[in-house]
Amino acid sequence: MAEHEHAAGADGDAEVALEDLPVAVRTRVVAVVASVLPEVTGLPPALRRVAGFAPARRARLGGTAIAAALADPDLRERAAHQVATARATEVAALREGGAGDALEDAALGWLLRPRGWTRRLDDAVSTVAAREESAERSREARLTERAEQAEQAVREARASHRAQLDEQKSENATLRRRLGETRAAERAVREELEQARAEVEGAQAREQAALAAQEKELRRLRARVETLEAQAQAQSQAQRRADRTERDDATARARVLLETLVDAAAGLRRELGLPAGSTAPGESVEQRLEDDAARDGARAVSAPITASVLEQHLALPQARLVVDGYNVTKTVWSSTSLETQRSRLLALLAPLVARTRAETTVVFDAAEVDVRPGVTAPRGVKVLFSPYGVIADRVIEDLVAAEPEGRVVVVVTDDQELRARTRARGVRHVSSRVLLDLLAR
Repeated sequence: MAEHEHAAGADGDAEVALEDLPVAVRTRVVAVVASVLPEVTGLPPALRRVAGFAPARRARLGGTAIAAALADPDLRERAAHQVATARATEVAALREGGAGDALEDAALGWLLRPRGWTRRLDDAVSTVAAREESAERSREARLTERAEQAEQAVREARASHRAQLDEQKSENATLRRRLGETRAAERAVREELEQARAEVEGAQAREQAALAAQEKELRRLRARVETLEAQAQAQSQAQRRADRTERDDATARARVLLETLVDAAAGLRRELGLPAGSTAPGESVEQRLEDDAARDGARAVSAPITASVLEQHLALPQARLVVDGYNVTKTVWSSTSLETQRSRLLALLAPLVARTRAETTVVFDAAEVDVRPGVTAPRGVKVLFSPYGVIADRVIEDLVAAEPEGRVVVVVTDDQELRARTRARGVRHVSSRVLLDLLAR
């Protein structure tokens, strides 16, 4: 590094900024520094991030940051030291007069600052500029050649378009001629159509005349049929009157005979003093069966219901299931949050409701809260929260009271007061444990 500083001093403390160099030289300087960037010490934060990139990405993504950092002489000298170490062969050739590549010599000369580097830099920059000028002239020549080729292609395209235009004009003339022939043919077809239409109208007129004659004959025949029907109806009425007279005579004879038998039976009952019958023979049997059925129904309502019997009840037509929500969930999940209790109960009810198709309502107590929590109810399950100041038992009582007598209504609760208040409605009560056993199957 001391050698670099001595060399720079030998050139009269000349300083050439990186931005003053040609674009190609600046790009090459950034690429050379990017190749040794991880080995350079004391990098600023921006370059430390760039140093972590892959070698091919450093110059491409961090070129601007590298160029800005090279304005610091100390950083440039540290980078020059790493370049001199990594490229000893190119540096030795540069000190002996140049490596042969003007672009490489210019980049390494600006970084390493050997003796006479400004003169060499000017020579290398002149060479690079000449090379770029030559490349520019070559590009201009290629562009000129391409422009001439494009103009030639345009001329050829114009000629082709003119040929196509002439061809289309010729085709257009042919189409116009064909159009005239088509119109003439169309006029001929129209004339034939008018003639055919006139013939059809004449045929329709003849058909109308024939139809009118047929309708006249049909009216005559209908009048004849009506006359014959009137005659037949008169004959039928006369026959019915004769038959009715004969039936009336037979009915009168039968009525006289029936009245005679009734009078005889009444006289015989009076003579024997028989009491009037108040019941039919089978009424006692029917009454006994009704009493047995009522007793069996009362026992079925009051007897404890098992999980199997509960599922049978819910499978009955139009069955109704009302669940006292928190009364059930706190039986097994009292240590969890209310939201978790609600979610578990509804998730377990979903398959049972889908299987039995029972109309199901779950009532949760919300008498002490103003805000109702959001609940996603499964298909077939209704979720109700009691109004503010009203406990869930009152809502369940209203639901039970609204049901018609005779419908199968099952209330799941362990609340004995609620059971007592709804027992008069013929409700079947089920404990929370029975429902949970059924849901756990």
